[in-house]
Amino acid sequence: MFTTYKETIDWLFSQIPMFQNLGAGAYKPGLDTVRRLSHAFGDPHLRLRCIHVAGTNGKGSTASTIAAVLQSAGMRVALYTSPHLIDFRERIRVNGQMISEAEVVDFINRFRALGFEPQPSFFELTTIMAFEYFVRQNVDIAVIEVGLGGRLDATNIITPMLSVITNISLDHTALLGTTPAAIAREKAGIIKPGVPVVVGEAEGDVRAVFAARAAELSAPVTFAQDAPMFTSADRSPFEITYHGTPWGDVPSELTGDCQLLNANTIFHALSKLPFAVPAAAVAQGFAHVCQISGLMGRWATIARSPRVICDTGHNPGGWQYLGPQLATIAAESALHVVIGFVNDKDVSHIFPYLPARARYYLAKPSVERGRPAAELLPIAAQYALSATAFDSVAEAYQAARQAAAEADTIFVGGSTFIVADLLTYIK
Repeated sequence: MFTTYKETIDWLFSQIPMFQNLGAGAYKPGLDTVRRLSHAFGDPHLRLRCIHVAGTNGKGSTASTIAAVLQSAGMRVALYTSPHLIDFRERIRVNGQMISEAEVVDFINRFRALGFEPQPSFFELTTIMAFEYFVRQNVDIAVIEVGLGGRLDATNIITPMLSVITNISLDHTALLGTTPAAIAREKAGIIKPGVPVVVGEAEGDVRAVFAARAAELSAPVTFAQDAPMFTSADRSPFEITYHGTPWGDVPSELTGDCQLLNANTIFHALSKLPFAVPAAAVAQGFAHVCQISGLMGRWATIARSPRVICDTGHNPGGWQYLGPQLATIAAESALHVVIGFVNDKDVSHIFPYLPARARYYLAKPSVERGRPAAELLPIAAQYALSATAFDSVAEAYQAARQAAAEADTIFVGGSTFIVADLLTYIK
């Protein structure tokens, strides 16, 4: 029996296959094990009123904003997201508060006492930890973010009141498929019979996949891009205000270029819920999503002199927005970019988005899958980028801070784990 949180987490991270460390080797597709595990804990997934959120990019922002809005409306709201950045408990929250260390210890002790076989994956185990905790916390609604894919993801044992699919981009192609349509088929696996689904962005074959699956299951489908739910958006470095929404003007603290598309998806999702959401709750949830939900690392400004921005975007779908946004900054002031990747990431689709007018500090994320920064130097040279390699994010960030003037901008990203290392170093 474990008695401390530290020994519990050490066991969880070292003994259970964890995608964050091992990549594809920790991925266990299929729902049989997670259904059996849920049954061993009383089938909590059957007692939750859920919203299910999938997609290649934007699902974390979307899930967190929906949760923040519903909490602002007076509901007791659960939020399950991944991966965590600093503390494992970030994944499992009720009304923005992380699960307690004692609850984590208690669940793992009860799991180990079961003698459950076969061994579940890290994500299967933590999914049932979350579901059981949410039931015991008597939540009104649970917003559940898919971990990877959709059809075979451990979260897909739920039957939600609403499904949301943000978009499709090439990511995790070794596991989900090598074409957008193939990946869309995996994401479409969260669509349930008769359950409304909102799709944020989808064109061509991808749209056809979602339309066909929704029709097959008699699930009402809304393609958010077909009907913008705001008339205009005013931007500043620290806020976007959406005008002409069904809830009036809505200010948002999330200012990345991709957030305009996310916001439209969220507005459609809120309009499809089987209850009305007050305008004040929508405004409050959007304006304070990070404080309310605990969301971190989405074009987040963490210092202002020099300005330091971090973002967890790590695939071509994310960088198609990050690249132009950084290029705009680079045209106005000196830009320093701390960037790194994991070793199974195809960076050939990301480097073309990196602005040449910047100074690059290449870093290795601290996870086992971290790609040595020196391996990126030849790639940076191919794109005529001025780059230096460092052994850690802390060293790279320190170098960027020393080189940056007060009016400059430092961007940190390329991987969720690069941002995690930065926040851990700062905190």
